[in-house]
Amino acid sequence: MQCHRIEELLELLQDEWLKDQDMSLLQFLQKVASEAGFTEPLHAISDDTLIYQLKMRSRGEAEMIPGLAKDAVPDFKEAILRARGIIK
Repeated sequence: MQCHRIEELLELLQDEWLKDQDMSLLQFLQKVASEAGFTEPLHAISDDTLIYQLKMRSRGEAEMIPGLAKDAVPDFKEAILRARGIIK
C-alpha cells in the first residue's frame, strides 16, 4: 500500500511540477501546501494532503472530489428508490 502512495504522489508531482519548472522542488511543495491552506512547517504535511491537493489543483472549483464523484447520484429520488430496492 505504501509503495502505491509513493508512486501516485510522484506521478502527480511530476505532472504538476512540469507546469512550474522554474521553481525548485521545495518551492513547489510550499506552493502546493499553501494552496491547500496548510500553515504548519512543510515537514509536517502529510503525503495524503499533497496527493489530494495535486489531484484537485487542476480541477474546476465546482468539480466534485474524485472519490465522491463515483458515488454521486444526480437524482436523489432515484437514489432512495434504489436503496430501498424498488428499482434496480
